[in-house]
Amino acid sequence: MRKYRAVSAAVFAIVICALVGGYFGRGASATEDRLPHDYRTFTSALAAVQSQYVGKFQTDDLVYSAIRGMLQTLDPHSNFMDPQEYAQLRERQEGHYYGIGTTIQVVNGDIHVVSVFEGSPADQAGIRRGDIIASVDGQSAKGWTSDQAVARLRGARGTKVVVGIKRWGYDDVIPVSVSRDEIHIPSVPAAFMVDGTTGYVRVQDFAETTDAELGRALDALAKQGMKRLLLDLRGNPGGALDQAIRVANRFLPKGDMIVYTRGRVPNSDEDYRATLPSQFTTMPMIVLVNRSSASASEIVTGALQDHDRALVVGETTFGKALVQSVYRISGGAGLALTTAHYYTPSGRLIQRPWDPSFDDYLTYTLRPQNDHRTHTPDELHHTDAGRPVYGGGGIEPDRRMDGPIEGFNPTEFGRMLYARQEFASFAERFSAVGDHRIEGKNTGRQLVAHGFTVDDAMLKAFRDQLQRRHIRIDEAEYQKDLPFIKAMIHYQIDLALFGTQVAREDLIKVDPQAQFALGLFGEAEKLTELSRTHGVKAGDRP
Repeated sequence: MRKYRAVSAAVFAIVICALVGGYFGRGASATEDRLPHDYRTFTSALAAVQSQYVGKFQTDDLVYSAIRGMLQTLDPHSNFMDPQEYAQLRERQEGHYYGIGTTIQVVNGDIHVVSVFEGSPADQAGIRRGDIIASVDGQSAKGWTSDQAVARLRGARGTKVVVGIKRWGYDDVIPVSVSRDEIHIPSVPAAFMVDGTTGYVRVQDFAETTDAELGRALDALAKQGMKRLLLDLRGNPGGALDQAIRVANRFLPKGDMIVYTRGRVPNSDEDYRATLPSQFTTMPMIVLVNRSSASASEIVTGALQDHDRALVVGETTFGKALVQSVYRISGGAGLALTTAHYYTPSGRLIQRPWDPSFDDYLTYTLRPQNDHRTHTPDELHHTDAGRPVYGGGGIEPDRRMDGPIEGFNPTEFGRMLYARQEFASFAERFSAVGDHRIEGKNTGRQLVAHGFTVDDAMLKAFRDQLQRRHIRIDEAEYQKDLPFIKAMIHYQIDLALFGTQVAREDLIKVDPQAQFALGLFGEAEKLTELSRTHGVKAGDRP
């Protein structure tokens, strides 16, 4: 969850800019005579390295590393961003940029397409996840850094770039002409009707366009007859605070507390309430969360749970209740500094404790959850209707069902296949019937149509892929994971060929966590009635 500040500085070291930004921008309590001493200590050390160190180095790298080291002594979430990282953060938050619409990664000197944004120029031209960008405008891309590739692929709106791609099953490099355009990064990638009355909306992060996207999705579903809503916040890492507040406001009556923040300095203390009327304040709701739901997604979940407005289903969320103020500092770099804690309307601080090295804290999502966590008396709080809820370690669901990977809880074997992207790699060998965007000599790609089934032949081909990659198949775990394996093969092929909306529509039919939630709307309806008749509201207690 982030707020933004602008800090200007005219000093020679970025670290000094960071300290000055924190001092003047946030009113740090260090004394004026102490700060110059700290500057002198750092700059003296930097000068000694510059003049005496035996090896070659970049001064920026030293300064950036020093800032990162400083912040790592504070908490797991305060962090420094070099100019490229900061620019990428702003792109994600703003939700748009100009280019062809791909994310890339360098692997063994090749530029791999990691994802393609739906509706982007790259998508329309037929570029796919898994393609290798072999050349740009006739120049080989072998050995390029990701920065070099990005610089060549982005450009003014309407300009063209010819990308040569290598693709599984094609003998030759395929030239693809792409017209650059504004790229929108969707925050709400899927919204559809599960049945005649149940709407489903997935919010994958909180960017500057999230509330507007959600509003359009809800209005469209309402016109299709939506009477109840399944809001999917699983895997949502958070984002902008103001967007979380606006999203919660869509489901809460005007005046309800949504979240409040408390920090060391006065201007970090803020109370945020629903300020706008909404047509969705009485619709039965279920919120799906898992162990990777964090920050802004926990704000929305906590507010809806505290006001008895939605039934929360899934796993205990990550437990990040820290507010980062993001400063733009010298040279286009950025600093995300923890400046406050946030609390749910009932007064819960849901921040999970961290260990000195942060290791256990940061690997939380990889470990089994504790279904029976012991609570201290001060962690107990109550919803508007008096239901007990707890702080100190994430938002605990009203109804629990483990499902850390797309609603499934696979064995270690299945988790390994997912982590190694075996399902995504397998999907690269398929093409959609009737898709003629890419022309070339196809030497082995399989054609599938929308609505395909994962049959025995497809499963055999997947097992053959695992054997070629020297992955030992544990037969017992394979059979146990078979529903998960079939679902992930189908999901990844859908994503590659037919888009996120279709992929989610198909996946929800077999997603154990989502199916469990859909069977709980009777409880959600009772909770909705309870929310209409509650007495004292969370956030209004003395």
